Amino acid sequence: MENYLHINDLGNLQDVVKEAIALKQAPYQFKELGKQKTICLLFFNNSLRTRLSTQKAAMILGLDVMVMNFGSEGWQLEFEDGTVMDQGKSEHIKEAAQVVSQFADIVAIRAFASLVDKEKDEAEIVLKGFEKYASIPVVNMESSVGHPLQALADAITLEEHKTVEKPKVVLSWAPHPKALPHAVANSFVEMMKLQDAEFVITHPKGYELNPEITKNCKIVHDQEKALENANFVYVKNWSNYKDYGKVLHQDKNWIMTQEKLRKAKFMHCLPVRRNVVVEDAVLDSNQSLVIQQASNRTFSAQVVLKRILEKN
Repeated sequence: MENYLHINDLGNLQDVVKEAIALKQAPYQFKELGKQKTICLLFFNNSLRTRLSTQKAAMILGLDVMVMNFGSEGWQLEFEDGTVMDQGKSEHIKEAAQVVSQFADIVAIRAFASLVDKEKDEAEIVLKGFEKYASIPVVNMESSVGHPLQALADAITLEEHKTVEKPKVVLSWAPHPKALPHAVANSFVEMMKLQDAEFVITHPKGYELNPEITKNCKIVHDQEKALENANFVYVKNWSNYKDYGKVLHQDKNWIMTQEKLRKAKFMHCLPVRRNVVVEDAVLDSNQSLVIQQASNRTFSAQVVLKRILEKN
């Protein structure tokens, strides 16, 4: 694997999930793989699980880790070609990516959507800029439209906790006080397309995701109906896609409750707003898998970095 930008970069998802689960049993068996090599983690947005899990995964593989928060520590970057840089931005992606490549063997990028300009967000200018100009492998730690490390951790979690061969998995929209990106939901949908499962997406009308991503997926606007006989319920908020980045309404009836969940396992990428997105009774129950998902973030990052190191 040259880069990890999208869930499809993995090849056979099931094989990678099995490899990640095996790594959990003996995580330090490849500690020499990254010896005398360095990964640089560049954060254009805040992070808790992504930062710590990727650092932990890198250290388990013997990599040295450098972390930089561009919001407070780096020069503002320009990404457009041919621009006259006479305003606030001091450095161009062309030089920045090449310089990082001199100091590291792998670079991992986290850069959220602006939720203002759909065309610009979907162009993935930060991630694609580093892919184009860096001479080292690039890992997506969440971009404008995708979060493939989270999706892989979710796939690992589903495999570990399923009790039937073909589970029913529901992705449900939930209310949230502010507009959120589509990245986690997008990558979860793309990951579920690679699974042998009954998959349903449920959300209020007007909260459709990118139709190119949800193509051929079953979409139900009645949440109660969608949740019938579910084995796993993955809850996530996202803002409007057509009227880009807007919050049409905050229907509190879409909160996930114990009554709605029934016997299903509950999943969420975290952080989560208690008693807004999901009630305490769900999060604090033994049906909640959110901590297991967070733990699996280390092993999703580890298997990705292992494969990149082996390739390079």
